Amino acid sequence: MLTETSLSIWGWGSLGIVLSLITFGPFVIFYLAFYILCFVGGGFVVTLLFGKTNSEKYLEQCEHSFLPPTSAGIPKCLEEMKREAGTIKIDRRLTGANIIDEPLQQVIQFSLRDYVQYWYYTLSDDESFLLEIRQTLQNALIQFATRSKEIDWQPYFTTRIVDDFGTHLRVFRKAQQKITEKDDQVTGTAEDLVDTFFEVEVEMEKDVCRDLVCTSPKDEEGFLRDLCEVLLYLLLPPGDFQNKTMRYFVREILAQGILLPLINQLSDPDYINQYIIWMIRESNCNYEAFMNIIKLSDNIGELEAVRDKAIEELQYLRSLDTAGDDINTIKNQINSLLFVKKVCDSRIQRLQSGKEINTVKLAANFGKLCTVPLASILVDNVALQFFMDYMQQTGGQAHLFFWMTVEGYRVTAQQQLQVLLSRQKDGKHQTNQTKGLLRAAAVGIYEQYLSEKASPRVTVDDYLVAKLADTLNHEDPTPEIFDDIQRKVYELMLRDERFYPSFRQNALYVRMLAELDMLKDPSFRGSDDGDGESFNGSPTGSINLSLDDLSSVSSDDLIQLHAYISDTVYADYDPYAVAGVCNDHGKTYALYAITVHRRNLNSEEMWKTYRRYSDFHDFHMRITEQFENLSSILKLPGKKTFNNMDRDFLEKRKKDLNAYLQLLLTPEMMKASPILAHYVYDFLENKAYSKGKGDFARKMPPLIPKTDSDPEHCRVSAQLDDTVDDNIPLRVMLLLMDEVFDLKERNQWLRRNIKNLLQQLIRATYGDTINRKIVDHVDWMTSPEQVADLVKRFRDAFWPNGILAEAVPCRDKAIRMRTRIAGKTKLLSIMPDELKHIIGAETTRKGILRVFEMFQHNQLNRRMVYVFLEGFLETLFPQYKFRELFNKLHSRSMQMQKYKQKLQTSQAPSLQKR
Repeated sequence: MLTETSLSIWGWGSLGIVLSLITFGPFVIFYLAFYILCFVGGGFVVTLLFGKTNSEKYLEQCEHSFLPPTSAGIPKCLEEMKREAGTIKIDRRLTGANIIDEPLQQVIQFSLRDYVQYWYYTLSDDESFLLEIRQTLQNALIQFATRSKEIDWQPYFTTRIVDDFGTHLRVFRKAQQKITEKDDQVTGTAEDLVDTFFEVEVEMEKDVCRDLVCTSPKDEEGFLRDLCEVLLYLLLPPGDFQNKTMRYFVREILAQGILLPLINQLSDPDYINQYIIWMIRESNCNYEAFMNIIKLSDNIGELEAVRDKAIEELQYLRSLDTAGDDINTIKNQINSLLFVKKVCDSRIQRLQSGKEINTVKLAANFGKLCTVPLASILVDNVALQFFMDYMQQTGGQAHLFFWMTVEGYRVTAQQQLQVLLSRQKDGKHQTNQTKGLLRAAAVGIYEQYLSEKASPRVTVDDYLVAKLADTLNHEDPTPEIFDDIQRKVYELMLRDERFYPSFRQNALYVRMLAELDMLKDPSFRGSDDGDGESFNGSPTGSINLSLDDLSSVSSDDLIQLHAYISDTVYADYDPYAVAGVCNDHGKTYALYAITVHRRNLNSEEMWKTYRRYSDFHDFHMRITEQFENLSSILKLPGKKTFNNMDRDFLEKRKKDLNAYLQLLLTPEMMKASPILAHYVYDFLENKAYSKGKGDFARKMPPLIPKTDSDPEHCRVSAQLDDTVDDNIPLRVMLLLMDEVFDLKERNQWLRRNIKNLLQQLIRATYGDTINRKIVDHVDWMTSPEQVADLVKRFRDAFWPNGILAEAVPCRDKAIRMRTRIAGKTKLLSIMPDELKHIIGAETTRKGILRVFEMFQHNQLNRRMVYVFLEGFLETLFPQYKFRELFNKLHSRSMQMQKYKQKLQTSQAPSLQKR
């Protein structure tokens, strides 16, 4: 059925199409399509026109409805940007002082021009951003200036800077000592010194080490960025600081554009050397100082630079065509240059060979040293301190102190009697009071040095002492009352082999000659023969080694001493047993027999001597007091309170004492301390041993125990004495002299004399107003005129003639080396002779050259600049915890981490015991 219906539809449809084609023709299809398209298009147009009309009516109805008006958007922004920029007004007041504000404004302008404007104008012509940056910088400077006016800068300039510089120098000196003590000291490099320096720094500072900031450029830049951000937080208004874009721009300008270039310049060794030469440009170079520097130099680069320049000058002089008087001048110049070249070649050869001086030649020339009479030694401050050290080592200090005390008494007595005579002429009577004072002083000298109670006692003829005592009892004291005994003491020191004759054969005598500048090379005076190799002439680098080598030279070198505790059977109560137990008035003790062999070139001796353990203990205390370095090497067997007469214990103690004795008699030990041989020989002599310490002193611990904290391992300020008179200038001078010239190693007599001399110098120069003058000087340094001058120097250094200075090309190495030589020569030339007379020529040279050498390391100079900067900020912002901040910023230091691990390792055993 469905099939039939489908066929019917197709049939009728086909019939309709055929009839249409027959009736209307073949174009009927195109007409039909056209009519349909016109109908659809007309309907679309009518719908569009109707919708537009209705939409306009709807918008008119909603115009005054509750909806907000449409935003101007981008057209409004474009319209604002097209407006002309108005005149920008800048408040140029910064510090309140026009003399400072003007150069500061120029620095700000130059900084923005060279670090911001050159790239910003390629992006935009709008200057509001530049104005914001400038205003931010000015706000920071205003806050900085306001804060600076509220600070008292006197402690910073008089104490903090001195402390920082002195501590820096102490760390450098200790680092040099550590390098020298290492086995590979000959091959030590600048890198080793820098690493050791920061190791010592963390040991001294305990909680901070600046190695990363000073050695890693990346860490240094990060440190400066963090520091500048902290400063901006303190100096800027909160609104400006919260603007990150502005803050980052200002931070980079300060860190990368100002601070980093300034630190690079201040820490450049060549810049420092040139600045030193410029500062003392008015002083003329001394030929002798120049030759000393060449012969003291241990830098082959310096010597090669001087030698090459000498060769260049020689070639130039030889090329000149001269006649008459000029030829003699040129010949003298050529001879001088040849001598300089020869000295440089000789020094370079010694350094390359690794041998400073021939020790055999040194020993052979030992007897050729010039002789300084005892009378001259006693009146010279420098010579006297070395003789005093020697007399203390040999136990003869009482004779020397007696002689010096009598000299002081004589001068004082003469002055008092002259005053007494002048007052008597004026009708004033104070005779009894003056004579009473003189008698008290004379009796005090007698009791301290000559009476039977004196310890130690000066040994002179008994009849002279008795005569003096009788005079003191029955006559008025005179300035000449001690003359006879003083002459005898002088003769004793002069003739006795223990004193002056042995002193001339001791290393201290050679060091004394070096300090007196009496080891000069005759060739310095103009002869062209010799290269300065002879020992007696050389004030040079060879002295540094030769003086140490000379410590091993002794008059007893040809004497060999051997001793051991004999091994025999015990015999109770036998005084001649080797380790016998003896009984003396009810007291039982052990006795050890020591067999001693003494051998020299012509004979050999052997004897036995007997010593108790208490004798060994007393002897050990005496030598460790005289030679402190022995306390860490020699270990005496300990005491035992109970069962100390047990045979097993005595056998063990005998072995330990034998080992102690053998270590003491090793050639290395004896040569390290030549004077020690006298103590050892006295102990081993076949005679009753005379104890230098009483029983009470040996049994009781020291009243003031030594502290574990070594003053050398702390900051310089830890040793400041605020109770001394004139404390500001005196402590500054003493601290600087202590660190520069290492005076702490010298005896207290010298340091006391230096202190007294400085006090007299200060009072003679400034009177009692020295503190007031220092305050005035600090005020002058921080005055607007001086601050303005510093700002102008900074501006002219970085923007000469208003143009950013180009990077200074690195100068040729040879030029830099010659600049170092010139700087050292200048420094030595300006050293006054008075200073050399006070502390010695050699000590003065070493101190000055140590300071100069400290400035020759860029990383160490950076450390000093950062220390000064940190101290400056801590002073400027005392209410903020800048010290803790710096500790955190430096906490990533590898040296600091190693130090903490070392502390934890050392503390672990004690914690486990607890």
